[in-house]
Amino acid sequence: MKHHATIERREFLKAGTATVAGTLLAPATLGQALAGDTKSVRIGSVGVGGRGTALLRTLLRMKGVEVPAVCDTNPAAATKAQQMVVSSGWKEPTLYTKGEEDFRRLMDRADLDAVIIATPWEWHTPMAVCAMKAGKYAGVEVPAAITLDECWELVKTSEATGVPCMMLENWSFRRDNLAVLKMIRAGLFGEIVHCHCAHSHNCMHWYFDAQGRPRWSGDHLLRRNADQYPTHSLGPVMSWMDINCGDRLDYVVSMASRSLGIKDQLERKHGRDHAPAKLPYKQGDIVTTMVKTARGNTIVIAMDMQLPRPYDNRWQIQGTRGLYNEQRDAVFLADSPGKAENWEPFGPYQEKYDHAMCKDAPGAIQGGSHGGTDVIELREFVAAVRAKTQTPIDVYDSVTMSVIFPLSERSIAAGSAPVKCPDFTGGRWKTTKPKFAVES
Repeated sequence: MKHHATIERREFLKAGTATVAGTLLAPATLGQALAGDTKSVRIGSVGVGGRGTALLRTLLRMKGVEVPAVCDTNPAAATKAQQMVVSSGWKEPTLYTKGEEDFRRLMDRADLDAVIIATPWEWHTPMAVCAMKAGKYAGVEVPAAITLDECWELVKTSEATGVPCMMLENWSFRRDNLAVLKMIRAGLFGEIVHCHCAHSHNCMHWYFDAQGRPRWSGDHLLRRNADQYPTHSLGPVMSWMDINCGDRLDYVVSMASRSLGIKDQLERKHGRDHAPAKLPYKQGDIVTTMVKTARGNTIVIAMDMQLPRPYDNRWQIQGTRGLYNEQRDAVFLADSPGKAENWEPFGPYQEKYDHAMCKDAPGAIQGGSHGGTDVIELREFVAAVRAKTQTPIDVYDSVTMSVIFPLSERSIAAGSAPVKCPDFTGGRWKTTKPKFAVES
């Protein structure tokens, strides 16, 4: 296929971007993201189901963002997205709906700077690789990859082409998580030694339709037993613990409970004779993964997505001088005068350490999905594309979060044996300085 590199590779290299040797380009500064530069950025939208449509809606609210092309295997969904673009005052985008491989024609267009990929998981890496080879920034939904080979393919392609790839992990951009990051960098918690995180969310509605039939995501419950959705848990922890910026994940140990919740929920809702309730699901109800880092710190990651429960991320970050607990919405600081061993409300600290990303245009942020995190992450992505700089979440962080999926699967299959984590950075984690959400 003939590729048209709309963001010329020579320009990337002049800007100090990634090369075959893997030198990181500089991240966009926060000032660039908040400056409101309206230089046109042309983005192709690949996958416009529920999630893709939400991302498209957010993009269309941004100044200087054009969407010349939309791709989906469902013509009706693509047409609906096309109408959204037109209703926003832009020219009617070209549709690509001729089967699963038609995204390649979209990637070959000369008038795109970037693509947003929101498709079933197995297409994330192939599409992102195709985008980078065509000279287009890749913004890919979570997880960026679902196998170890795919993780390496993303890294090697980004390094070889000099084109960034950003996984769209929106929980890294939550207001509370960014405030905690500022508190950590200010030294309030001392040296960080441990973090607990989870994705605790009954997602049966996402795995199965209203009639209880498996969606594409439900197929993974049949075939795999792993922490299949680690990035919402681990995303904020990456910056809190300086992963790939002074530390890295060394090895994981994972274990899974029995698989009872899927069958029970399907039977209670659709009856004991419901065919999908009789299928042999491999996925355990609860997966717990322990991670040891190269510096000797520890992380516990929990996946809890198919049992009845309220939503919770259960973040807790602990250091030598205090801790933050998301469930309690509270902090304990050893140096806080007169507090003894009592929790303090987190609210005043969030106000004091509010990140500049969240202070800018609060009305627009509040109007966005997922509490405004989608607005922030896409604004930062667009700013990087516009400035031809590194994305706030780079390819190394994207695959480090995603690799928990296949590594936890290997550990569980081996009786909870330790499994080594690859060093995707090639040793550069030792000298790379913290770069995510750094305020100037």
